[in-house]
Amino acid sequence: MSRSSRFYARRRLGVVAAATGLLASAALFNSPAASAALPTPVSGATARSYLSQLTVATENRTGYQRDLFPTWITISGTCNTREYILKRDGTNVTTDSACVATGGSWYSPYDGATWGAASDVDIDHLVPLAEAWDSGASKWTTAQRQGFANDVTRPQLLAVTDNVNQSKGDQDPATWMPSLTSYRCTYVRAWVQVKYYYNLSVDSAEKSALTNYLSGC
Repeated sequence: MSRSSRFYARRRLGVVAAATGLLASAALFNSPAASAALPTPVSGATARSYLSQLTVATENRTGYQRDLFPTWITISGTCNTREYILKRDGTNVTTDSACVATGGSWYSPYDGATWGAASDVDIDHLVPLAEAWDSGASKWTTAQRQGFANDVTRPQLLAVTDNVNQSKGDQDPATWMPSLTSYRCTYVRAWVQVKYYYNLSVDSAEKSALTNYLSGC
């Protein structure tokens, strides 16, 4: 099966899994915990295998606009993607009838900080939207880009300190990594898994950095 065929097959399976997962996720909404953050990425060995299969190509940002990746969408009940991730990643999260977080705490695995206000937390796209555009998403439909921007099934979205997320911007692992070194293995495993699933390319500096970090995972 070609990489393109595998991509669309995984997409179809992902839709079914997501629909099933939304029902199963009710438990998270009733009892959120910091340990529920970020779906566990593939192992280091699997990530290394995936990385070896990714196309190496020069990135091209021509035509990129953030609104080409529609966010946020309704995920469950009145909760949109941001609110869903805040509930999933937080501890003792309370919400109003519109699913807006009114209380709780959030641990940011990028820097080890804990926050008591949702306004101090951003939902990070682990593989940034601009990075995805540069490495293949420019050829997707709007619906595919919306799916990527709101993917709660893969290890792609997580709650982190807002200014850390802003500092990261659209950088890849060649120029930015979490300051909390104990999280870096998780980060690069997740990065490669997302890129592989969505059939995105890597540039040469990015692949070199990922190879180096994964060698210790």
